[in-house]
Amino acid sequence: MRVELTEVLWLNDHQDLSLMQLAELSGQSAEEIQELVDYGVIDPIDPGAAERTFAAECIAQARAACRLRADFELDAGGLALTLALLDRVHDLEAQLRDLRARLPGRIR
Repeated sequence: MRVELTEVLWLNDHQDLSLMQLAELSGQSAEEIQELVDYGVIDPIDPGAAERTFAAECIAQARAACRLRADFELDAGGLALTLALLDRVHDLEAQLRDLRARLPGRIR
């Protein structure tokens, strides 16, 4: 019998995370998170602040980057491009769902 453990984390939209907290929750190092910030993959709440803080929703993006880095051995530039393309695909899929919902007869 194989047991698989799953971690669940409830995100609070009103909770801000420090760089170290984001790194810990995403499974990456602070340096890797900083690279993602430098490439524009993850945006701090106030880029000009001395102590950078991040919205809780950044955890999902950072975890996706961690999985891609591990699975495909991507560097920060490759991660940035891959994540940007994945975001674009998700946006286009959402638009397609909206358009299909507006059509009579719900054409698939």
